[in-house]
Amino acid sequence: MISRDKAPTAQETFMQMAQAAGLRGRLLVTVGILILVRLGIFLPVPGINRAEFAKAISSNNSIFGLLDIFSGRGLSTLGVFALGILPFINASIIIQLLTAAIPSLENLQKNEGEAGRRKISQITRYVTVGWAIVQSVAFSALFLQQFALNPGPLFVAETAIALTAGSMFVMWASELITERGIGNGASLLIFLNIVASLPKSLGDTIDLVQVGGREIVGRVIVLVLVFLVTIIGIVFVQEGTRRIPIISARRQVGRRVLAEQRSFLPLRLNQGGVMPIIFAAAILSLPLLIANFTKNSDLANIVNTYLSPGGSGAWVYALVYMVSIIFFSYFYSSLILNPVDVAQNLKKMGSSIPGIRPGKATSEYIERVTNRLTFLGALFLGLVAIIPTAVESTLNVPTFRGLGATSLLILVGVAIDTAKQIQTYVISQRYEGMVKQ
Repeated sequence: MISRDKAPTAQETFMQMAQAAGLRGRLLVTVGILILVRLGIFLPVPGINRAEFAKAISSNNSIFGLLDIFSGRGLSTLGVFALGILPFINASIIIQLLTAAIPSLENLQKNEGEAGRRKISQITRYVTVGWAIVQSVAFSALFLQQFALNPGPLFVAETAIALTAGSMFVMWASELITERGIGNGASLLIFLNIVASLPKSLGDTIDLVQVGGREIVGRVIVLVLVFLVTIIGIVFVQEGTRRIPIISARRQVGRRVLAEQRSFLPLRLNQGGVMPIIFAAAILSLPLLIANFTKNSDLANIVNTYLSPGGSGAWVYALVYMVSIIFFSYFYSSLILNPVDVAQNLKKMGSSIPGIRPGKATSEYIERVTNRLTFLGALFLGLVAIIPTAVESTLNVPTFRGLGATSLLILVGVAIDTAKQIQTYVISQRYEGMVKQ
């Protein structure tokens, strides 16, 4: 007899995937769109000296290296999908921040149900268009013109239109995956782009080992072990939750008296996921971008010394990075979880936390627990963000540069979430089969 509460094993999941027509169709849609988006990266934007541009990107260890990883090397090849899904992600972050600040948006999200969420999605698309235009124009005018064959306003306009159109197509593809495929479309596109950069990193590492001998082999082994330990730690923290017990009061429905029920309120150890690291990296990249665009040598020297992981004052960079991650972890946690709303919802449902009075005392207790969890999660994120990069610099193995904490967190997080969605779909298919029988 099959237990209904037991999650399917990996073998059962693959068998169900092969047998379920609906799941098979969703997987085919997801794979097809991912291949289509991947091919679009190699459609070139005309009028640019690609060799010089790729050389400039590869020698730049700033935010462009990280963006190139997220675009699946689309930035260095400069295809029409060079911006990729990044404008949509930036727009989503902006809307999340504005939702907490603008009452009308907050009302749409909390009180309007599905219709409100559709309106917010539509607003996010409009913001994505505007943000893509701003990014493409700034990127074309301030950075790409120095590599243009015929620089000028016409080049900026043509390139900006091509990059914006490519970004809009990628946004549409990501939403199509979310609606008709498996998993979150935007996350899967970033996941695919990061995975696509792995073969080049592995190939460069093999070449480095063949040239460097035993010493390099030892360094690479140590680096791989650090990555494996980091991945294990990420899995534990991503899945880590604090379960706060909840008791539902005894209720009478008609003539039936329902006994009190016990459940729990799960509070995640890492509420913000990878977003605090992305925010912190973006903040730390601003001085270097300003120094590059203004051609200020004094500012560039200060930034390269104190705000770069490879500089002589790297400890300043590590400290600022850690503080920024902790700050944004608390900031993002406050956007995701509101203790006052949670306490009010528990009170409306007639539920309470054992030993804690409903109302203000409950909200203060949830806030206290959340702050402790956020601090532990932020501390872990800071260590994960710093240690792999520090080990790469210490061991002098540059071939994995760019595949650091942010990439590992995204890979692990997206893999876990997608696997859970597939398992949920398989369980629902199993229940439908039992009902039909």
